[in-house]
Amino acid sequence: MSRVSTPVRNRVRQRAQHRCEYCHLPDAFSSYGFHVDHIIPVIRHGGSDQLENLAWACFRCNTTKAGDIASYDDDTDQLTPLYNPRTQTWSEHFEMDGPWIMGLTPVGRVTVRILEMNAEKQVNARQLLMDTNRW
Repeated sequence: MSRVSTPVRNRVRQRAQHRCEYCHLPDAFSSYGFHVDHIIPVIRHGGSDQLENLAWACFRCNTTKAGDIASYDDDTDQLTPLYNPRTQTWSEHFEMDGPWIMGLTPVGRVTVRILEMNAEKQVNARQLLMDTNRW
């Protein structure tokens, strides 16, 4: 059971236009329910239940992100925060290359790696949705 109320959950979903705010998977085509992700986790990092700390996330992105908020970028060797959909613009950090999500910046690269956005199942699902004009 989510600690986020149904009305707040619905607002987060609508604000995200029914897509994961990390990998952009449309929620209508997910086998698992979407989650309201705490961008800054409440327990481990003192985040809140306020709308500015909530994102609509597919099961895969939310569970692989877990309590992470940063990691080291392979190109710069710098500790880098994960993408924040409330304060950052997706297209500044990511681009699509067919069904693959490419990180354009340290934030994008770290987020793609930590959230395993290009895992085989994710890529295959995106390709299928693209092939059937549902992406």
